[in-house]
Amino acid sequence: MVTVGFLIRYEAKPGKEADVERALKEALAAIQEEPATTAWFAIRLGPSTFGVFDAFPDEEGRLAHFNARAAQLQARASEQFVEGSLVMEKVDILAAKLPG
Repeated sequence: MVTVGFLIRYEAKPGKEADVERALKEALAAIQEEPATTAWFAIRLGPSTFGVFDAFPDEEGRLAHFNARAAQLQARASEQFVEGSLVMEKVDILAAKLPG
């Protein structure tokens, strides 16, 4: 069961779209090693708009994920994201359908 998550959105700098897409795809291997990350989706919302939605069983799992990934996201932000475009929201999950 998942109860909490993150919804993250940002704009890639012009010419950095392929780099952002590649970084998101490469992140999957590390995310798969996180036991509390129940679901993780890297998404493209438009030509230069990207995002991540992930879900966790509890606040402890969400915090562990944040602590493991926040520094990496901030490091990429200055070189790949339009300044001020990064929006990270904590969400409560009201209902979910997951495999298994």
